[in-house]
Amino acid sequence: MTVQSAVANASDGASASGSSFYAAMRILPREQREAMFQIYSFCRQVDDIADSDGPRPERLAALQQWRDDIDALYQDHPPARLRDYVPSVKRFDLLREDFLAIVDGMEMDVPQDIRAPDLATLDLYCDRVASAVGRLSVRVFGLARDDGILLAHHLGRALQLTNILRDIDEDAAIGRLYLPLEALLHAGITSSDPSKVIFDPALPRVCAPLVERARTHFDKANQIMDRNPRRVVRAPRIMSKYYRAILELLIARGFAAPRAPVRLNKLARIAIVVRYAFI
Repeated sequence: MTVQSAVANASDGASASGSSFYAAMRILPREQREAMFQIYSFCRQVDDIADSDGPRPERLAALQQWRDDIDALYQDHPPARLRDYVPSVKRFDLLREDFLAIVDGMEMDVPQDIRAPDLATLDLYCDRVASAVGRLSVRVFGLARDDGILLAHHLGRALQLTNILRDIDEDAAIGRLYLPLEALLHAGITSSDPSKVIFDPALPRVCAPLVERARTHFDKANQIMDRNPRRVVRAPRIMSKYYRAILELLIARGFAAPRAPVRLNKLARIAIVVRYAFI
C-alpha cells in the first residue's frame, strides 16, 4: 500500500474523518487546502488504477493517459479532470516531473506485483510514491526550496517505510512483498512468495533494519522542521508525529506471526492535532 492511498482519502468525508492527513490539511488556509486536496485527489485516482484488479494492459493504458493529461495541463490545454488544477499549479509552482514521478511509481506495481525488490528499487519506489507527493506538498506549505526537497525526501521515506511495515499482511494478501531482497537473504529467507515470507520465523530480523531506516528518516525530517517557521511545518509535523506513533506501536507489538493490526486510537490522534496545530 502506498502512502498516497492513505492520504488520498483526505477528501472523502466520512472515510477521512479519522485521518491524520485530513486533520493536517484542514488547518491550512483555503488556497493551500484546496491545492493539497487536488494533489491527493490525483494520487487517489492513479493509486486506484494501480490497485484495481483490471487487466494489466488496461491499467498501463490508463496510467499513460494520466501522463498525457499532465503534459496537456502543462501545455495550457488541461483536460476536464485537471482544469481546476491550473490556479494551484501556477500559484505554488507545482512541477510536472513530480506528478509524473507519482504515475511512474504507481506503474511499478502494474506489469507485475512487486516482490522482494532490491534496496535501490525499494528506495526508488519510495521516492516516486511518497517523496514526490512530498515535493508537491512542501511547495504548497511554503517551505524554502532546499529544505523543502530535503523534508520531502526524508519524511516521504519515513511514512512509506512505516506503511510497508504496517501493511505486510495486507500487501501479501494481494500478492505483494515490499520487504527488500537483501534483508530477506541476510535473515536466511530465500523465498519471495509473500504467503510464505509472512509466516517465516525470521521475519522480525527482516523488519529490524527497515525500522531503523524509518527512524533515521523521521529524525532527519524533525531536524528540518525544527529549523523552519512553525506555521509552514504544522501540517507535515502532524503527519510525522502520527506515523512515528504508528511505528512505535509496531515495534512494541513485534513482527512475529500472528500480527494484530495496529491503529492509533482517536484520543491519541486528537492530542497530536491539538498539540501541533494549535499549541
